[in-house]
Parts: sequence; structure tokens; C-alpha cells
Amino acid sequence: MIDPAQLKKLEDDLWEAADQLRANSKLTSTEYYMPVLGVIFLRHATNRFNVAHAEVEQEITHREPVQADYVKRRALFLPEKARFDAIVDLPKSRNLGKAVNAAMKAIEESFEPLKGALPRDYEIFERDLLDDLLKIFNRETLKEASGDVFGRIYEYFLMKFAMQGAQDAGEFFTPPSLVQTIVNVIEPDHGNVFDPACGSGGMFVQSSHFIESEGKDTAKVATFYGQEKTAATIRLAKMNLAVHGLEGKILEANTFYQDEHTLVGNADFVMANPPFNVDMVDAEKIEGDLRLPFGLPGVNKKKKVSNANYLWASYFYTYLNEKGRAGFVMSSQSSSAGGQEMEVRRKIIQTGHVDVMIAIRGGFFYTRTVPCELWFYDKGKAKKRQNTVLMLDARNVHQKMTRTVYEFAPEQLQNLTAIVWLYRGETKRFKKLLAGYAAECASFRDTIAEHCQPVDTELAKLRDRVGALKADETSTRMDATYQTLTLPLDAMAANLKGGKFADSESHSKLAGACRKLRQVVQETKRSLEGILKEVLKLDPKKKDDWRAVFGQMQTGLNSLQVSLTENETTTRHYLWLRDRFPDDEYVDVEGLCKAVDLPEIEENDWSLTPGRYVGVAPEEDDPDFDFDTRMKEIHEELAVLNGEAAKLTKTIHANWNNMMP
Repeated sequence: MIDPAQLKKLEDDLWEAADQLRANSKLTSTEYYMPVLGVIFLRHATNRFNVAHAEVEQEITHREPVQADYVKRRALFLPEKARFDAIVDLPKSRNLGKAVNAAMKAIEESFEPLKGALPRDYEIFERDLLDDLLKIFNRETLKEASGDVFGRIYEYFLMKFAMQGAQDAGEFFTPPSLVQTIVNVIEPDHGNVFDPACGSGGMFVQSSHFIESEGKDTAKVATFYGQEKTAATIRLAKMNLAVHGLEGKILEANTFYQDEHTLVGNADFVMANPPFNVDMVDAEKIEGDLRLPFGLPGVNKKKKVSNANYLWASYFYTYLNEKGRAGFVMSSQSSSAGGQEMEVRRKIIQTGHVDVMIAIRGGFFYTRTVPCELWFYDKGKAKKRQNTVLMLDARNVHQKMTRTVYEFAPEQLQNLTAIVWLYRGETKRFKKLLAGYAAECASFRDTIAEHCQPVDTELAKLRDRVGALKADETSTRMDATYQTLTLPLDAMAANLKGGKFADSESHSKLAGACRKLRQVVQETKRSLEGILKEVLKLDPKKKDDWRAVFGQMQTGLNSLQVSLTENETTTRHYLWLRDRFPDDEYVDVEGLCKAVDLPEIEENDWSLTPGRYVGVAPEEDDPDFDFDTRMKEIHEELAVLNGEAAKLTKTIHANWNNMMP
């Protein structure tokens, strides 16, 4: 198995290589993304086939193997012409695009769920371009990679193509942070799992990860159902499921008008990221629909639903069975909308089944900056919470993915989920999470000397070697650099080792020590860069040798810096939870969360906007805050928001004209 750091580098390298090919071709991102995902699928299918084929040949000797023997092992039987290795070995004289098209056709013919899903447009590629693309995914690292690796790579490429705006402005892809938050809150671990706007199937994939983390077999405990109106997006979803060794019943349908799976009242879990603020749904076609028990939201003079957000909110509710849970994404404006939308919202709230509302800052989506909210229903929630909604304002919880795109760190996801656990009275899970943080931090603290010693030793050797050059000024700088780092290293190891490690004070002490030492390591790296320049002038004949020695030293310092950063982060996440919930019980936290009862919601016009209830969070010092960078980001965000405001103004004027007689 490839470790996470190697996998991240592999993902980056593969993307850079593949995107560079596209940049040097005549193909647009929209033309390119589906064939590339098809190549990833083909490489993955071949790997799974090779493993399964070896098992089948060994275990089945009394008859000819059939497709079911491979499917049982979560693989597809691939005829010779559909195997990646056979394709890349074709002679130059063969039409490579035609050969890949034939491979895709052969796979579809042998496996019904993939019929019509795989790309067949490889002849648009120039021969050399397609050959280079295949070679990118024929690296030795990938030839025996597991399904988990290809699942990650496929999702990574989906994300990158979404960020480029390929196909429907990236609406086929919901950011992993939002999907994972939904999964964490509703915990879809059994039964019928339905996504009525399934996009590329990310909800199903994350649900499967959750099921398997509990030690269960997804195929045995859950059935995935999806609807999607765009045929091209359905192809993405089917490939995505296949890459993860999953199957799902995904049908082409417009959920506003069609209910192809007839799951009303039968879904254990509903999860979705529907399109926001759709304003062209035909009211006459949906009037009387069983999925709309709370009535229609506003209808304009053209007999169109003015905003379809509450159609979705109603659909998701009615699909659930008597104990079902739902989690979905909505635009932030919907939770406080007035008029008929408020009436629908009031009726939904009065069922007592709205469970949690989570506010998300703008910038989580790759192609739009608007903030959003995550809504959660729970028809089986405990009676004592029946008339209470947890308002959770997570707008201040995030980390940067790029300068303008945000996400949740894994620990932030865990901490937000832990608040929901406490709200539900699941204190054991909360305590277990905190204990895990504490154990991880204590382990690092107790082995700090082992982390620091290799760097200390190598730096001492480098000091002696530089000293042998007999250059007093450079040697003095090297001695000072050595002392600057090694004294804090020794002091940290001595001060932190031993003793109890179960309170906020000890964690704060470790976090502060890690931060200070991290800064010292950064200063040491900069100092060594200057010393290297001097050494190269003093001993020019051994430039390559000196660069290698200093490079090795920098690698060791980088590794130490990463360890310090990771453990400081873990410690701060521990403190974030511990300080807010010191007694391991749910309490309202100013600016973060509040359990709100229905009378208070009614007083606030039935609003479900968390920020309206939780108050303003006290300001916290950010030790790594960069004012100049943040100001640049604010100006970039403002430019995008101004553009969106202009579009919104046009929409408002158009809607107003439609309403006027």
C-alpha cells in the first residue's frame, strides 16, 4: 500500500503530466476529462482483473471461469483486447484510438451495469498524445496499485477537472469536505441509500468508506440508488462506482418531475447536493405530487416555481422511511427565505424532524464562492430532541486548499462531528476521540528525542565538515546555526518528557514548544542556504558533493518540521474541543453552536440560519496569520463577489418583470 504522502505526490505528478499533455494539444478540458477518467478506469480494471484472474485460475479447475467468478472478487473479466497492458504494447502501425474504443466496448458488452458508461471518443486524440497519456498511467507504481489507490486518483482527477470548470461548470462534483460532513452526521451504514441528484456518485463512495470503516461489506448491507438528469454525468458516476468496486442503480431522470425508483417512504438515507435556486420548474406538472405534502413554494405569473430549493427540501423529506435520515446542501439564502418558502419551511420544522443545521463559509465550491448550509433530517431522533434543532455555525472552521478555495482538515471534520455526538448524548464517542488525540500527542512528546537526534547528529557532522575548510567567518556562522537549533532541541526533549499528559495545560505546553521549535527549524534552513552559497565559493571543485550534503540536511529538517507541525495541529484540535466542552457534555458555545427549541425558531420567522442564533464567536489569535496574503485574498474574493452580484441583480430584475402584470 502506498503511504499517504507518496499517494499525494503520485496524484500531483499524474495530474501535472496529464494536464501538460492537454495544454500542448488542441483539446479543451471538456473534451479531455472523460477520456482521461476512462484511462484511469481501464488501468484500474486491469489491475483488479490480474489479481482476480490469478485466484480464479488457482481455485476453479473443474470448469471454465465465468464473469460471475470475477465479479464475486470485485473485478471484471477482461478479454485480451481490453487489458491495459495489451493496449500499450500495440505496434505503432495500429490505430491506438480505435483500439481503446474497442476495449471500452468489450467491457460494456461483458458487464451490463456499465453499458453506455465508458468513453468511446479516443480517436479525437493524435496518436502520440494518446500514447503518452497511456504511458502516464502505465508507471510501475500503478501496475500493482490497489483499488483504494485508484479510487483516490479518480476522485482527485474529478476534483481537478471540476476546478477547471469542465462539464456544467463543475456541478458534477461536490467537494469532499461537504460530502464527508454529510456522511459523518447521518451515518449511512445500511439499507436504501438514495441520491436524487447524484452527480458523479461521490455520496455513494463516501458512504461505502463509512460502511467499510465499521467492518461491514457494502454490497451486503446497502443498496445505492441515484437519479441524474445528465447522461454524461451518469457515465462519470458509473465509472466512479466501478473504480471503487461498487455498483448502484443510477437512472437518467429529472427529479423535479420523475421518481424512477419509487422510493417515497422507503429510503433509509437520502443525501444530495442539488442545483441551487432553480427557477424554471413547471408548477402545473408537479401540483399534487405525493412528494410535496407541504405544498408548493412561490409560483410566478408564468406558472413556474420561483425557486425550487423547497421542492428539494420536500422531496428529501418524503423519501425517508419512519426512521430515515437525510443530509443535503442548500444555498444559504434558503434557510431564511420568506413568503411561501417560509410556509413550507415552517411545516417541515413543525414535524420535529429537522435535526441539525450547519453553516459553511463561501469558497468551499470550486467554481462558485457562495456560502451554503447543510440541512439534516432525522425521523428517528430521540423524543427529548424532537422539538430542538442543533444550530452549528462552522464558517470559522476551515483550512485553505488553494488561495481562494477552502476545505475542512480531517481533524476539523472529526471535531464538528463530535459536537453532533454530544448533542445526541453519545459521550463515549466524544471521549474516545479526545483520548485518541491525547495518545497521539503523548506518543510524540515521549519520543521527541528520537525525532530530534538524527537532525542533531547530521548537523554536528556538517558543522565539522564546514569547519575543515578553515574559513573562520563561515565556520562561525555554521557554529552559531548549530547552537541555534540544537539548544532548543535538547531543551524541548528535556522539558516535555515524562509526567502526566491529560489536561489542557500539558497540551498547550506541547503546542507552544512545537511552534517555537518549528520557527527555529525554519530559521536554520534559511541560514544553511546562505552558508551553502559561501561554501560553494570556497570549495568550487566539490559543488555537487556539497549540494548533496546540504540537501540531505535540508531533507532532515523538513521532516522534523512536518512532524512538529502535525503534532502542534493535533494538539490544537484537542484543545479546541476540550476547552469548549470541558465536562464531556453538550453545552451551547457562543459563536459556534446552540440547541434551539421550536418556540425560539418561531420567534425568528422560522429561520434555520445558524448565525441568527449562535451569536458571534470571540476573536482568537492565529499564530500563523499573514495579513498581506489575507488582504490579497479578500480583494480576489471581492472581485468574484462583485461579478456574482451583477448577475444576481439581472436575475432579480428579470424575476420582478415576470411578477408584474
